[in-house]
Amino acid sequence: MAAFTDAEIAYLRSQPLMRFATASLSGRPDVAPVVFELDGDDIVTAGFDIAKTVRYKNVQANPRATVVIDDLASTNPWSPRGIKVIGSCIVESHGGGERFRITPEVIISWAINDTSPGIPAMERRTVG
Repeated sequence: MAAFTDAEIAYLRSQPLMRFATASLSGRPDVAPVVFELDGDDIVTAGFDIAKTVRYKNVQANPRATVVIDDLASTNPWSPRGIKVIGSCIVESHGGGERFRITPEVIISWAINDTSPGIPAMERRTVG
């Protein structure tokens, strides 16, 4: 079974940015907006020289990450929607450089699978 639903995959492919959160071994958080793409059930993101980033150092010491991809479907009425992914993260070689690979363990989504009007229900599921 796929980690993401068809509606979630379509939404993720439509979004240009995500917020990528990591924490040091001592718990100091870092979050950065980054481009991303889906690779199977995983989310991958790279950059020009990721080895110089705080998140690179964090992932080396603490391989846990959370990403959030969200937007407003409408501002009138107010209609937030999005996906939060909590999982493990590794640094891998890719195309002569390195990139992050986030493997989902928990997926929380709102207003993606159920687009009924009103306050969106949060859907939480464990994958893997």
